[in-house]
Order: sequence, then C-alpha cells, then structure tokens
Amino acid sequence: MKIVLAGGSGQVGAILRRHFSRDKAIQVLNLSRSGEKGWIKWDGRTLGNWAEAIDGADLVVNLAGRSVDCRYTKTNLKEMMDSRVESTRVIGQTIEGASRPPALWLQMSTATIYSHRFDQANDEDTGIIGGQELDAPSYWGYSIEIAKAWERELSEAKTPKTRKVALRAAMVMSPGRGGVFDVLYKMTMLGLGGPIGGGHQYVSWIHDLDFCRAIDFLIRHDEIDGPVNLCAPGPLPQKEFMGKLRLALGIPIGFPATKWMAELGALVLRTDTELLLKSRRVVPTRLLKSGFEFQFPDWETAAKDLSYRRRHG
Repeated sequence: MKIVLAGGSGQVGAILRRHFSRDKAIQVLNLSRSGEKGWIKWDGRTLGNWAEAIDGADLVVNLAGRSVDCRYTKTNLKEMMDSRVESTRVIGQTIEGASRPPALWLQMSTATIYSHRFDQANDEDTGIIGGQELDAPSYWGYSIEIAKAWERELSEAKTPKTRKVALRAAMVMSPGRGGVFDVLYKMTMLGLGGPIGGGHQYVSWIHDLDFCRAIDFLIRHDEIDGPVNLCAPGPLPQKEFMGKLRLALGIPIGFPATKWMAELGALVLRTDTELLLKSRRVVPTRLLKSGFEFQFPDWETAAKDLSYRRRHG
C-alpha cells in the first residue's frame, strides 16, 4: 500500500507515521512545507511536482493546518483558516487531475465543529453544528467557521473515484512529549490538575492506539464516507476527567482554577481558553454502528495506560 501523508510533522502525524511504519507492506510518502530530509516538499497551496506522489497512491491522509495551540489573534486565525482550506483545496485538485486517483482520502477535521453544550452528546446524525450558542464567547464561532470551511472544501472536491472521509477528531491522547496528554500530565504533577472554570465542560478524547485502529478500520470499510467522529464513547466533565487522571498518577490534590485564572494561564502559555473551557461532548456513533470496538472506551483505563507509558517510555 502506498500512502501519502500531508502535514505529518505534528503530534498526530508522528503517531500515524510510527503506526504505518510497523507494516513493511506500507510505503509512506510525507509532504512537508519545511522539506525535512527524505520528505517531499510542498507549500500546501499550489500544484507542483509533489502531486506526482498522489497519482497512483492508495490513500491520502491530509493533516495539514496551523496549530490551534496559539493566541486567537486575527493573524493566527487567518493562518489557521488559510492553511486548512488551501491545503484541502489543492489536494482535491490533485486527485481530480490524477490518472490513477487514490481509492481513499482521509481529511482531518475537528470535533470542535459541534456546539458548546452540556445537555446531550453530539454525534454525526443528530449533533448540532456550533456557532449560535448564547452561552459561549462570540469569537469561538470562528473556530467553527474554520471547521465548516475545511469540510466544505472536501465535500466540493470533484473526486468521483475517491472515497472521502472527514475525521472529526477529538483530542488524541499520546504519552509522547509535546502533546495534549503531556501538558495535562505536567499540570497534574504540579498539583494543578483540578477543575477549570467549575469543571462542568465536557472533554472528548481518544487514546492514540484507538485512533490508529480507527484509521485502519476506515481504510478497510469501503461503505463509510462523510464525517466520522474519532473519539472515545465516554466523554466526561472536565472535573471528573482530571480526577481520574490524578488517580492514575497517584496525585491526591488538584487545585481548581477560575475562568480568570485560566485566562491568565492561557496568556502566559500563548494559547486560548477555548481549548480549556468549551464543552465538547461528542460520541462516535458511526464507528460503533459499523462494528468498531474500542480498546480504551473509558478514560480511567486509558489514563492508567497513558500514565504508565509516559513514565516508563
């Protein structure tokens, strides 16, 4: 199998590269804006020689996009939008013009597309797309507009011979340095793993091994296309989520943080409180109905595994 991986230099990309590399029958070609050694250089915007890699490939996975772990300034938001929309558009153009288009295009999206809510979980069939919530800051809506534009480019791409799947991924939890779990681990070890802003907002997540297994599942199941939620079936309120992580790490205390304290911390860390305060209550209905079985369906089990791997390499 020949796989083209675009935007694979981030945490999720590294997880997939390691996963695919374990199978000697898989050849992975990496597209990179910075042109790492052995990778194919592209700009994520315009057609070029890199397109030759896609012609004849079996699978294209596009993860390209500026990191959301930043301050939501006008400049950063524009870069977040442009990097996602432009890379998706040019990959669609490349597949459209290919003499041997790939059978499958897995396009990264985000569970952030759903509304900020506490009452009911969002799934692919009945979930509410966000942007109109009265109890959420208005600027959070821009993240949803980015997600909608991202998926719109995928939907409008003229690729009749290529199955397309939008990966509405929750936070991918991996023990590696620099990822979401690494940040939560460090906060908890410092005694800062308590509720934030009351802790009632839901956290949706997926264990890295289940993320990779879900990707394999989607590759095998030709009947699945369109949006798919990549998340564990057990989202939790943030207060409970952090409590189970403290339990896994043997840390009895987690000091709480008010919203203004979260704002101050986000300012210091050069990130935004949407990542901490938005309630992402998302469930993987399409995966479950298709027969996918999670190895780590609950956070308590997942947190124990991730904590062990984080401590023991």
